[in-house]
Amino acid sequence: MFANEKKIDKLFFYWLVSSLILVFFIIIVGGLTRLTNSGLSITEWELLKGIFPPFDDAKWNKYFNEYKKIPQYKLLNFNMSLAEFKIIFYWEYLHRIIARIIGLFFFLPLIYFYFSKKIDLKYIKICCLIFLLIVFQGVIGWYMVRSGLVNNITVSHYRLSIHLSTAIIIISSIFWLLKNFVSKENKIFFSLSKHNLPFLILIFLIFFQIIFGAFVSGLDAGRIYQTWPLMGESLFPNDIVTINIVKLLEFDNHSLVQFYHRNLAYIIVLYVLYLAIIIYKMKIVLLYKSINILIFFLFFQALLGIFTLISNLNIYLASAHQITSVLLILSALNLYYLRVK
Repeated sequence: MFANEKKIDKLFFYWLVSSLILVFFIIIVGGLTRLTNSGLSITEWELLKGIFPPFDDAKWNKYFNEYKKIPQYKLLNFNMSLAEFKIIFYWEYLHRIIARIIGLFFFLPLIYFYFSKKIDLKYIKICCLIFLLIVFQGVIGWYMVRSGLVNNITVSHYRLSIHLSTAIIIISSIFWLLKNFVSKENKIFFSLSKHNLPFLILIFLIFFQIIFGAFVSGLDAGRIYQTWPLMGESLFPNDIVTINIVKLLEFDNHSLVQFYHRNLAYIIVLYVLYLAIIIYKMKIVLLYKSINILIFFLFFQALLGIFTLISNLNIYLASAHQITSVLLILSALNLYYLRVK
């Protein structure tokens, strides 16, 4: 009996780890899908019938003709060949296939673990919430794609930020659950106290920075000012007229969004260094390793952001910049988890 429970515990652990890897992988693919402007290549949701890619010229031409109806083709890719279309099609197709795999991979074992009654119910409840987030993510994905099919050549950066934010919440939730399961604890994420609050603030700062990163990506705002440390010839973009406070909240403004993304990065760097000083000053030995890992990813992320910008948005650097943002927030979560009592 005990051996069977131990076996199920191990299966549950490997399932969570595999789910974490799959979500991490789809974030990478999703980022590349955006960077290659491939997200609008499939103009229908195709929840069931889009499982297999086209196998003959007739089906390829059908997809291509549907793509020709949207503004992105008419205004941006009007001279695209079928061979070029296949490249962007496969990026979006891969993104959708992995999403389907994640949905099934999470749902089917969840049913088994629920009926086995061997996994603590508090963990199962969290898994159910994660699955609902996965379903919600699929709906948001299509909601995002729809925003670029009628009047725009790309998707709404607001919807893109929701899509990315949900992915970050999903991978963070799995990571937190894994930490709890391995340590056999039930630490609550929203554990507010004067000791925990500074670390919780850091997580939300990074989360907001990821949202601004999605804004920059969705608006292609990185193409406006490709200089560093100045934006052109000044710290504040000179093409913005700040008449009132409302103007500073125009998140459709490419220059302003890039300005916020840059400066929030500086704030995060200073804040992490402040936390590091406090940790070492107070000799919180338990957090030494985790804060060092966080600092490594933070400075690596900042360097990638700078080089992505001055390289005219090199796709490999841009993808690495996004990947590191996920590692950064997981590092911050790890630090916070060790701090929570």
